[in-house]
Amino acid sequence: MVEVLFNGPAGRLEGRYHQSTRENAPIALILHPHPQYGGTMNNKVVYTLFSCFRDLGFSVLRFNFRGVGRSVGTFEDGPGELADATAALDWLQHANPEAKICWIAGYSFGAWVGMQLLMRRPDIKNFIAVSPPANEKDFSFLAPCPTSGLIIQGGKDEIDNPQLVKDLARRLNMQRHSDIDYAEIEEGDHMYNNHLVDLYKLAGNYILDIINHRRAPVQKVFTPEEEALMLANNSFYDDYDDDDDVDDVDINL
Repeated sequence: MVEVLFNGPAGRLEGRYHQSTRENAPIALILHPHPQYGGTMNNKVVYTLFSCFRDLGFSVLRFNFRGVGRSVGTFEDGPGELADATAALDWLQHANPEAKICWIAGYSFGAWVGMQLLMRRPDIKNFIAVSPPANEKDFSFLAPCPTSGLIIQGGKDEIDNPQLVKDLARRLNMQRHSDIDYAEIEEGDHMYNNHLVDLYKLAGNYILDIINHRRAPVQKVFTPEEEALMLANNSFYDDYDDDDDVDDVDINL
């Protein structure tokens, strides 16, 4: 993983990037939660998603929206952050011109921005949305949702209403040609405290199902082969708690 700086609409954007050693590896962009409530690219949920894609052989980028960390600019509550995400995806694709598969994943505010981005970029083939803020943001722009994806929600989320998120997933699945999976971590709070490994496994199972053209339930357990693939470097389980890049904050939206 290396630090990267690239140009955004408001100036320099700061990111962390992993380049896969696989030829023509797929790519993934990870978006962080609300900047005004402590959200950064170093949030633990964001790092979990980053680790999951990395361990599955993706080239993957997470970055700070404008005004966060060393990224230049001022928070705009949507339009500016969407422009930042567009610039980040452009950078990621330029670094991986042979990549044929592109995913986007976001957490809370980042999930909302990510789902707006996939409406504008037909090159995004799949998404993962963790705790999309259905009680605060309008998702009616997903009309229809252009690609398949997975929505993950904590059953004891104290910030995003779990029932509203479940209703969002149900509405999306009522659209023609829509294929949206929904998974709930029953005891998970908004920060997924003590449930980050569950989140990692749910996301990993879904990615593997798509890669292998399976549509089994996302709650399935790993096969030994899949477990070996995801844990090849022991990077998530062994090094997670010691990673200096990961924030430990109280509130992230």
